[in-house]
Amino acid sequence: MNKTLIISNRLPFNITINKDKVNVKVSVGGLATGMKSVHNQSDSIWFGWNGLIEEEIEPGHRKEIDKALKDARCVAVPLSSLDIDAFYYGFSNKTIWPLFHYFTEYAEFEKHNWQAYDVVNRKFADVISDYITPGDTIWIQDYQLMMLPKYVREQHEDISIGFFLHIPFPSFEVFRTLPWRNEILEGLLGANLVGFHTYNYQRHFLSSVRRLLGYDIHFNDINLGNRIVKVDSFPMGIDYDKFNQAAIAHKKRSEKQKSTIQKEIDRNLSMSPGLKLVLSIDRLDYTKGIANRLNAFEYFLDQFPEFRGKVTLVMLTVPSRSNVEQYQLMKSEVDEQVGRINGQYSTVNWTPVWYFYRSLPFENLIDLYISSEIALILPIRDGMNLVAKEYIASQVDGRGVLILSEMAGAAQEMSEALIVNPNNFEEIAHALRDAILMSEEEQKDRNTVLQLRLKRYNIEKWANDFMQALQKSQELQVRYNSKKLTIAMQDKLWAQYRKAKKRVLFLDYDGTLVGFQKKPELARPDPELIELLDCLAKDKRNEVVLISGRDRTTFDDWFNKHHYTLIVEHGVWHRKYNTEWLLTEPMNNDWKEVIRSVIEVFIDRTPGSFLEEKNYSLAWHYRKSDPELGTLQANELKDELTSMVANRNLEIMEGKKVLEVKNAGINKGRAASKLLLTGSYDFIMGIGDDWTDEYLFEELPENAITIKVGMRNTLANYNLSDYIEVRGLLEKLSGFLAVRAKK
Repeated sequence: MNKTLIISNRLPFNITINKDKVNVKVSVGGLATGMKSVHNQSDSIWFGWNGLIEEEIEPGHRKEIDKALKDARCVAVPLSSLDIDAFYYGFSNKTIWPLFHYFTEYAEFEKHNWQAYDVVNRKFADVISDYITPGDTIWIQDYQLMMLPKYVREQHEDISIGFFLHIPFPSFEVFRTLPWRNEILEGLLGANLVGFHTYNYQRHFLSSVRRLLGYDIHFNDINLGNRIVKVDSFPMGIDYDKFNQAAIAHKKRSEKQKSTIQKEIDRNLSMSPGLKLVLSIDRLDYTKGIANRLNAFEYFLDQFPEFRGKVTLVMLTVPSRSNVEQYQLMKSEVDEQVGRINGQYSTVNWTPVWYFYRSLPFENLIDLYISSEIALILPIRDGMNLVAKEYIASQVDGRGVLILSEMAGAAQEMSEALIVNPNNFEEIAHALRDAILMSEEEQKDRNTVLQLRLKRYNIEKWANDFMQALQKSQELQVRYNSKKLTIAMQDKLWAQYRKAKKRVLFLDYDGTLVGFQKKPELARPDPELIELLDCLAKDKRNEVVLISGRDRTTFDDWFNKHHYTLIVEHGVWHRKYNTEWLLTEPMNNDWKEVIRSVIEVFIDRTPGSFLEEKNYSLAWHYRKSDPELGTLQANELKDELTSMVANRNLEIMEGKKVLEVKNAGINKGRAASKLLLTGSYDFIMGIGDDWTDEYLFEELPENAITIKVGMRNTLANYNLSDYIEVRGLLEKLSGFLAVRAKK
């Protein structure tokens, strides 16, 4: 039976050893809750670190720990203290965490930490590999394991792999500062589906892939040549019913059933009638902007003195990485700020800030959510922020105002909240005033919309949507692979080729017989390619046709002495060996000056682009330009040229990083059809890699063998990954290797 393998840095529970006793406590909230519906399937296994340093586990405890893992359908990845120091505290939290949250000044680029990160990701892959069987699905979680998709793919090529990043993916300008940026991208591209919380993170990732790795991207599909990687956004939800039902139950409690914290809150509120509580809950982390929030609240009290004594900020700060000096300094700063604000503004009956430095159980979180009229959630940068969603889910009477940072991923789907810039104290102060004065009717109107959305797109919906998208991405891969020209198919093709008495082979050049170069003139045929083509051409039953968008001068220079038929400029010119060039159809080029002047404007505006002039066409190349700028300018140039070519019997052809304007109606397909009329061929093959070759595939007879190079939707019958595989096929057909061996 096919399984789902969930992989995260930590397993969904904490294991501790206290007084020689092994204690297991299930984690709640966040990822543990989010993956519960997936893990509850009987065929699911969860992999991760169990929280215990490997060298510290006593032999007597190991058996009990293994049993606890087995009962929970989990498998531990053993990590040493050195692994944790360099992989987790080092690269994950001192490099990736600050960099991806735009705190570049805190990012450390230590090579030994990167090496440990890479080693631990390989260690995860090795452990997982023993459990993988064909047909399994793998879902990898978060920034600690960004190399893992690649390493799993290397061991299990056809497995379905999903990856989800729970933190922001930064803009290209920030991400490019990472010394191992290409390795991280290649690691992530081992997945079939890469998921993010928001479209912005998705866009940043695609931009980095395009600019750094140069892969073709169509909408949210990344073409790796032999695979398509899908990229999409899936905003993570919460267990809405859990918080909503807990809030309803809370409302029904008697005085005796109330928690100690709730009783203390009630006592303070009874002493100060009309006091409004503003709730702030965060881990102690520089990304959360806790110091900023205190400064903004102080600014509010200074700008609107009429609210002194009427509003209290309830600040719950959950301890985090307390052994790190940076976080210790942060706590000291927050302690001093709270002391200063309370010292300056407190009265006998009122304290501006209630400050708690601790974690609270679920029950007490509900106490705070329900008792607070306002939630002030102002991270400087946050992947999603589920506290904002939990607060809204808990407002069962419809009241309560959420003030949310625009830098939190949640802001993109919670526009009914008061959205603010977390660095703009004046804006925050005015939002606090508006929240305090907001009518109950408006509060309910806003919260009704928010609650309906949160209930509909809850944590289970998030997990199910991702898994369904992963399944679709695998189906897409299978559909592409169904056209893959396998070795077995090549053997059948070879048998068909051997029986044929008269053959014609239409071969595109760039991207089909050679790889792409930044400068077209650098793609000169290598000696081995010439030897291969000559081997094919020497067989009297073969006609080798090089059919390309290249100009005739270049092909004359490269292939004039060889027995090939040449068709160039997308079908405009053709000639057989040792004959003159002929026009396929009458042409004119009196349009060139007008079109050239337009293209030259775009050359000036697009550094790295250049114009290639052929006899009857003009080609604008932007392969050397910035990928995003080039694509943007290509779309704009195409729009501008469209109206100009319509009245001149011209057409625009799009190749790989090139726009070409030429006479309409002339293409590779028409030129090939005319050549086929000159002979009776019983074996016809066409191979090409880009959009212009679709004309060739369309015009060739039904019994022709058509092959697309690369993973794209195509009219061709078959698919090969790249020019290397094309050469391999031609070597097999021609017996090229045997010929070389004899030499």
